[in-house]
Amino acid sequence: MQPYFLPYVGYYQLIGSVDVLIVYDNIKYTKKGWINRNRFLLNGKDVMFSLPLKSAADHLSIKERELAPDFNRDKLLNQLRGAYGRAPYFSQAFPVIEQIVREKESNLFNFLHQSIVRVCSKLGIVTRIRISSDVAVDHNLKGQDRVLALCKAVDTDVYINAIGGTDLYSKQDFQARGIELKFIRSRPFTYGQLGNEFVPWLSIVDALMFNPLDKVQDCIRSNYDLV
Repeated sequence: MQPYFLPYVGYYQLIGSVDVLIVYDNIKYTKKGWINRNRFLLNGKDVMFSLPLKSAADHLSIKERELAPDFNRDKLLNQLRGAYGRAPYFSQAFPVIEQIVREKESNLFNFLHQSIVRVCSKLGIVTRIRISSDVAVDHNLKGQDRVLALCKAVDTDVYINAIGGTDLYSKQDFQARGIELKFIRSRPFTYGQLGNEFVPWLSIVDALMFNPLDKVQDCIRSNYDLV
């Protein structure tokens, strides 16, 4: 998977459902995706928050991108504090979010990697996380061919991808390599958001702010289907 910044619960369900997560560091950074941004709740509406990046060429990989030198960590934390200060589990969630945001790392991939590791620790997810460039494969391969090479390199017999990948990968092609391809589909996860109309699939920040930790952990462990 690509690394994302504080993604929604489904991302962590995927991590929790596998023995090994391989997170890409050596693929092209894409704009307008979820790599360095996500959504949180502000006054009942979903609002985008993001990590500002240093200007760079479009062809660079995630591991070659840097956070902007003027990234104001206090400003982002104050935005989240203002949005969730009245949430019932603010004191449960905010300390780990603050640790993540205040990380002094300037490299985009390293910053995202530490955020994934820290949230997984908070959620009790013990999945082994590997970095794609550390796996001995031909990294010039693209798409499904690259995924198959990574699967072979770590000797897997089951590959699980997000449900959005159903049009990208062929179960027959994986089966021909002795690998079962499955997709993870999150079930609805609803909860109170300070009396507002529920806004689904926001950042994990939102789920942690409005739910006791054990409820979020239960969602991560079981509130999905493999198809």
